Amino acid sequence: MKYQSRRKALLLLADGTIFYGKSVGDKEGTAFGEVCFNTGMTGYQEIFTDPSYFGQLMVTTNAHIGNYGTNVEEVESDSVKISGLICRNFSYEYSRPRADKSLEDFLNDNKLFAISDVDTRALVSYIRDNGAMNAVISTDVNNIDGLKKQLAEVPSMEGLELASKVSTKEPYFIGDESATFKIAALDIGIKKNILRNLSKRDSYIKVFPFDASFDEMQSWEPDAYFISNGPGDPEPLVDAIAAAKKMIDSGKPVFGICLGHQVIALAKGISTYKMHNGHRGINHPILNLVTGKGEITSQNHGFAVNREETEANSDVEITHVHLNDNTVAGIKLKDKDVFSVQYHPEASPGPHDADYLFDQFFDLIKSKSVQTV
Repeated sequence: MKYQSRRKALLLLADGTIFYGKSVGDKEGTAFGEVCFNTGMTGYQEIFTDPSYFGQLMVTTNAHIGNYGTNVEEVESDSVKISGLICRNFSYEYSRPRADKSLEDFLNDNKLFAISDVDTRALVSYIRDNGAMNAVISTDVNNIDGLKKQLAEVPSMEGLELASKVSTKEPYFIGDESATFKIAALDIGIKKNILRNLSKRDSYIKVFPFDASFDEMQSWEPDAYFISNGPGDPEPLVDAIAAAKKMIDSGKPVFGICLGHQVIALAKGISTYKMHNGHRGINHPILNLVTGKGEITSQNHGFAVNREETEANSDVEITHVHLNDNTVAGIKLKDKDVFSVQYHPEASPGPHDADYLFDQFFDLIKSKSVQTV
C-alpha cells in the first residue's frame, strides 16, 4: 500500500467536536467549509465537480472512495468545487478500464486536500443529530486553538451568496445553432449534464451569467427559459429572483432545478429556509402527486421551500413531495407554463425515473410554438 506512514489529520467541527484521521497522499494541508455528507454508493467524481457543492467539505458515506478511478468525461464543471474531502477508506489503486487516472492524481491536479481513515459512520450520525455546520480539516493537529480561531471567521452558509463564484462570466452557447428551439439558461451553478439533456432535445442554448437581466435574455428571443441548480442560500440572489419574476410574466415556459426551483418559489413570494442537514444522495424517494407514482431521485441541497407558504399560495400547486420528510420537491404555477423540482432529473445514477421532466419542458415549448403559429 502507498504511503504506509501518512500524516495525522483531524476534522474540527464548529461546536468543538474533533474526529481524527490521516491525510490522503501524505499531504500537508488545511481546508474550511460547511461539512455535509452524500450517501451515494457511486458518482464521487460528479459530486466533487458539481457547482452546487461549492465551499463544502464532503463526507462520503460509502466505505471505499477512489476504487474506480476517474474519467475526464464524468465531470459536471471545469474544476473541483468542494473545498475538501473526508472519507473512510481511500483507494490509491483503481480497476476500471474506462478510467484515465486515479482519484489521487485527480485530486492533486485540482489541488484538493483530503483526509481518510475517519470514522465516517460516527461522523454522519453526529451531523444527522446536530445539523450541518462549518468545519475544518487539517494536518496541523497540534494547533487546535489556532484552527478554532480561523474557523470562527468562516461565514455561515445561511445568507451566503455563492452563485457568483461558480457562474460563467460571459454568455456562451451549447448545441446546434440550427436546432428547432432556443433556450435561455440562467447559470447560477449549472451542471454539464443539464446542458446535455437540453441540447439533445433539439435545442440551442445560450447560457447567461448569474446576474444577467431578463432584458438581456429576452433580447436573444428564446422560446423558453431555464434556471439552473447552484450553491448557497437562494435569498441573496436578488438579480436572479427579479429575472425569474419577468420570465414568469413573459408567458413563455420556465423550468427550474434545485436552486432554480427555490428562486422560482421566491419569485412567487414563498420563502426558503436552511435545512437541518439537507438532502444529498442518489436514492431519495419522491412522490409525484400528479401521477401518484414514486420516483427514486438524485438530490443535493441544503435549503428548501416553505411548505405552509406554498400551500397557502393560490397561484402555486405542489406537484412532488419528499417521502422522508414531506418537504416540497416540486411545484408548478396554475396559470403559467412554469414548473420546478428540488431534485436532479439530469443525474441518472441508475434509475431514470425523473428524466421525463425534460420532455415535459419541451412539450410545453412545442405547445406554445403551435399556439403562436
